[in-house]
Amino acid sequence: MTGQQQPATRRKKLFLGVTTSVTVLAVAAVGALYLRLSGNIDTFDGKGLSHQRPEGSAGDAQNILLIGSDSRAGTNAALGGGKDAVGRSDTTILLHVYADHRHAVGVSVPRDSLVDIPPCLLPDGSWTAPRQRAMFNTAFSLGGTEAGNPACTQNTVEALTGLRIDHTVVVSFQGFATMTEAVGGVPVCLPQDIYQKDLNPNRATRGELVYHQGEQTVSGKAALDYVRLRHGIGDGSDIGRTMRQQAFVSSLIKQVKEQGFSPTTLLPLANAATKSLTVDPGLGSADKLLSFAMSLKNIDLADITFLTAPWRYDGSRIDLVHPDVDSLWATLKADRTLDGHSTGQRAGQEKPAVPSPASGAASVDGGGITVAVYNGTTTNGLAARAARMLRDHQFTVTGTATAHSQDHATTIIEYGTGLLAQARTLARLFPGAELRSTTGTHLNLVAGQDYAGLPAAPAAPAAPAPLPAGVTDHARSADGTLCSGLSYG
Repeated sequence: MTGQQQPATRRKKLFLGVTTSVTVLAVAAVGALYLRLSGNIDTFDGKGLSHQRPEGSAGDAQNILLIGSDSRAGTNAALGGGKDAVGRSDTTILLHVYADHRHAVGVSVPRDSLVDIPPCLLPDGSWTAPRQRAMFNTAFSLGGTEAGNPACTQNTVEALTGLRIDHTVVVSFQGFATMTEAVGGVPVCLPQDIYQKDLNPNRATRGELVYHQGEQTVSGKAALDYVRLRHGIGDGSDIGRTMRQQAFVSSLIKQVKEQGFSPTTLLPLANAATKSLTVDPGLGSADKLLSFAMSLKNIDLADITFLTAPWRYDGSRIDLVHPDVDSLWATLKADRTLDGHSTGQRAGQEKPAVPSPASGAASVDGGGITVAVYNGTTTNGLAARAARMLRDHQFTVTGTATAHSQDHATTIIEYGTGLLAQARTLARLFPGAELRSTTGTHLNLVAGQDYAGLPAAPAAPAAPAPLPAGVTDHARSADGTLCSGLSYG
C-alpha cells in the first residue's frame, strides 16, 4: 500500500465510523422518544367492557369515543373543574371514521342526556345494576375514582347506539391545555364580550373582561375556559357549550392540518397529549397512537362534520329524540354519509363493491350486468335464492326458471359473444363454477348442487331511512365559518 492510499483509507474509515455513530445515536434518540411517549400513556382496564357488545363495523370503518374529564386531581386542580378529584365527563364526542378514511362525523352526546346505563364494573370488582333514565355523564363517575370509568361510558354509548367502539380516548384538563399550547394556540370566536362572572356565576360583580367579542387565539387555561364556558351566552345551556366545543375541535384540527401531519408536528403534540391521556389497551403505545393519527391525515376539513345527537328539553335535563336519533345511529352503522350515500360516497361517484356472501371474501359489483338464473338441481327455491344474492350485488336478473336438466353437480355460467368479462365477474360469486361459451348474446347462470350445498346467505341489510329533516340543521363542517353556530337559545 502506498503512502497516498493510506490517508484516503483512513478518511474512508473515519467517515464510515462517524456515519455509523450518527445513525446509532439517531436510532437511539428516536427509540428514547418513543419510550418516553409510551411511558406517558395510561390505559384503562378492558375487564370493565361489557360482555355483550355490538358487532364491529364493516370494512375499515372505525368508531372512536372522545371523552374530556374534568377531574381536579393532580395538576388539573390549578385549571378548575369539578368540586373534587372524582373524574367526570365534561365532553363526549363519538367520532365515526368512514371505511374510505376520507370522511368522518363527530356526534356530541350532551352530558345532561337521560339514558340507560348498563351494568358497569366498580373498583371492588362488583358490577352495578342497570340504571334507567340516568344522566349520561353519571356513567363516567361510577366508582368515584380520579381516573373516572371510561369503560362504563363506552358500555353506555355502545348500548345507546348499537355501534361497537373501536377506541376510547380520555383527555384531562392538563392534557387539553398543553395540546393547545403545542400547536401555538387555537383560533376561536365569541358572539359577545365575556367577563369573569360569566365563567363563575357566583361572583357578586361582573369582573374583568376575559374574552372580547369576535375572533381571537387562545391556548392553555384560556382555551380550557373557552370550551367550558356555559353561562352568559344564549340560554346558558350545555347545548350551546356543545356547539362551541364542536367549533373549537374543528379549529384545532384545522390548526394541526395546516402545520402538516409530519413527525415534526405530531411528536411535540403527542408529547403534550400523552402526558394526560387515558386510552383503551389498543392504543396503549406511542407507535399505535401516532399510527392511528397518521391514518386520518387524508380526511379533508370539508369532509369532517360535527353535530349533536337529536334532543329536546325535559325540564332541566335532555331527552334524546326517537326515532331521529335511532336513524342517525343506523346511518353511521351502515357507514353511510349524512346525505344518504354509502361509505363516504358522494353523488355521481361509483358505488363501492358489495362483499360477497357466497365466497365470504370476494367483492363484487354487478351493476350493468343482466343475467337469467336457472335451477339445475332438485332443491326447491335455489334459483330464487341465487337471484336474491345477485340483486344484492346490483346485478339485473331477467327471470328465474328450472333448467332442462336437474342433475348439475357443478354451477355453470353460459356466456354469449363479448360477455366473457361479465361472466368472470359473475363467477366470483360462485367459486368453482364452470364457464361455457355459447352462441347468442345472453348470460345465464345454472345453479348446481355445489351452490345448493352452501348455507343460504343472509339478506343484505336494507339501507337506513333518510335522516329526518332537522337532524343536521346545526351541523358544522370543520372548515366552516369560525364565528357561526356558537350559541343556542
